Amino acid sequence: MPPVNPPSAPLPRVLRPIHGLRWWIGGMLFASTVINYIDRQTLSALAPFLKKEYEWTNSDYALLVISFRVAYSIGQTVLGRVVDRIGTRLGLTLTVAAYSAVAMLTTLAVGLRSFAFFRFLLGLGESANWPAATKAVSEWFPKHERGWAVALFDSGSSIGAAIAPAFVIWLYSYFGGWRPAFLLTGALGFVWLIVWRWMYHPPETHPRLSDAEREMILADRRTELASNPVDGGPPPRMFALLSLRQTWGTIIARAFTDPVWFFIADWFMIFLVSKGFKPEGTLMAFWIPFVAADLGNFAGGGVSSWLIRRGWPVGRARKAVVVFGGLGMLALIPAVYMSSLFAIAGCFALATFAYAAFSTMALVLPADLYESRTVATVSGLCGTAAGILTIGSTYLIGWVSDRYSFAPILIASSLVPLVGAGLVLLLVRNTAETGRGVLRRI
Repeated sequence: MPPVNPPSAPLPRVLRPIHGLRWWIGGMLFASTVINYIDRQTLSALAPFLKKEYEWTNSDYALLVISFRVAYSIGQTVLGRVVDRIGTRLGLTLTVAAYSAVAMLTTLAVGLRSFAFFRFLLGLGESANWPAATKAVSEWFPKHERGWAVALFDSGSSIGAAIAPAFVIWLYSYFGGWRPAFLLTGALGFVWLIVWRWMYHPPETHPRLSDAEREMILADRRTELASNPVDGGPPPRMFALLSLRQTWGTIIARAFTDPVWFFIADWFMIFLVSKGFKPEGTLMAFWIPFVAADLGNFAGGGVSSWLIRRGWPVGRARKAVVVFGGLGMLALIPAVYMSSLFAIAGCFALATFAYAAFSTMALVLPADLYESRTVATVSGLCGTAAGILTIGSTYLIGWVSDRYSFAPILIASSLVPLVGAGLVLLLVRNTAETGRGVLRRI
């Protein structure tokens, strides 16, 4: 009788690697940003209907926007620090779950105060998205691809802002009210969470990452570490970061541009209505500036990455795009004198294209300048500063537009980013502190 072979232990299951996994991760960051913006733009798309139903003035609406911005500004620094400590996977899980739940709960709002309360909670929940996404880019992408990666996830803001009006107004018309729109848009985040929890792990331990891609990512880290040694301790204190001129240059890059984007995202529909257009008749032109912003994200990220591949230093490649962005945003000024819907949309499109190119550089600078354990913290500081200026500008937009017009607002929105570009050139450069501690050489 032949011998019976003893049963062998089961072999460990080898998971098939996902080709180009880092770009799938980038796609997930893009999707979270799209959903993030759909949730926040639901109120903007419904604003003309809600203003009529509740008899709100522009100043009343500005208070709702400010409620979101106050929480968003505080949360970016506080929660950016938290993300650096708990990690990207858990950090984005918590923020998407929080803002999705709040978006759905907005259906319980019954007036200005309750809307303001839910907008505050939504801003707090959404505030960690950009710090966490920037941290994920620093973990997963080599420096010559970070511009593309940031462009990918940041383009979700313009896509979300472009999708939201048509989608939300359709929901409003189909259901005959505004509450289902908040409920259904809020549910999107929970679908995203299922895929995120399955897909995202650090590159060092990801079971579906190929050996070649893992080595490419980690080799870039080793190269940066060799030229920029770090002490390996806990993240530096806020005061130490704020004592660096590079931090202030990075903050200004966001703080002098984001308020302009939020003016367009929050007020463009109301601006068009002030010009005599009806919300339902603007949808063909409304999306044009947001699609232009999407193209600007990839143009800024792509051009800077191309320049780096051509041998340009990282800092010089980023600054070239910053200068273009600051000059291009002057295109908002002619919109003051336009009466054609598509001419106005064209001026806004030129400005948002330039803004998005500038913004991509502003978002990638923390990953360029700082070691990974500090990226979300610095990104959060930038977001808080941008939020504070956005709060002030939002109040002024409501006050000025009620008493005068949108003309002074458009002129200021064109000039401030140009000043910001000049300050970035002055402050973001290699200094004696570069290459030591947390600062990388660019």
